[in-house]
Amino acid sequence: MSRFLVVTGTDTGVGKTVATAALALGYAASGLRVHVDKPVQTGVGPHVGGDVAEIARLVPGVTTSEGLRLPEPMAPVAAAGRVGIPLPDLAAQTDRLRALARGCDLVLVEGAGGLLVHLDEDGSTIADLARALGAPVVVVARAGLGTLNHTELTLEALDRRGLTVGGLVIGSWPADPGPVEETNRAHLAGLGVPVLGRLPAGIGALAPEEFATRSHLTLPALTHP
Repeated sequence: MSRFLVVTGTDTGVGKTVATAALALGYAASGLRVHVDKPVQTGVGPHVGGDVAEIARLVPGVTTSEGLRLPEPMAPVAAAGRVGIPLPDLAAQTDRLRALARGCDLVLVEGAGGLLVHLDEDGSTIADLARALGAPVVVVARAGLGTLNHTELTLEALDRRGLTVGGLVIGSWPADPGPVEETNRAHLAGLGVPVLGRLPAGIGALAPEEFATRSHLTLPALTHP
């Protein structure tokens, strides 16, 4: 079984954290020991809860960790430069995640921003990290305008790098979807990759019990990379 699954987005703010929590909940319910890690978190102070804290709240019992927390709400390299903190290189990040995997069945890795965001000064990206881990990638797309272009560009980038797409998740699905959302949903379903589900807008603010009843996604099969 693949020990890693990477969650990326077509952009920032599309719902990666909620999708990661939903996947963690589903795999844990299937009997797997799941750990969630975010290699770098920006826009958070030392005593402020971030994405990993939110996942821990929504999915009690799933273990979590962070690689690095940076206060500036910027791309990781820029945020690290603002405070003079060196970012770990790709090898160090990979080694850290492989060490985490020894204590569980599956590590879910939530990326920062989109697929090609740089994680270190050498230009390594979320895509490079997925390739180093031999991990399938789940892509989270927004429901509204802009999602078709951004999603297809992300899928093309994954294909060029020979990475496996675990599926698409549509985030922030409105309670009363209009023609744009419905047209986007139909288009995304025709891209040749599985659509794992739609997550309702605002679901991240729910109590864990209600989140569990409304966050169902189809789980990508985990196979040896």
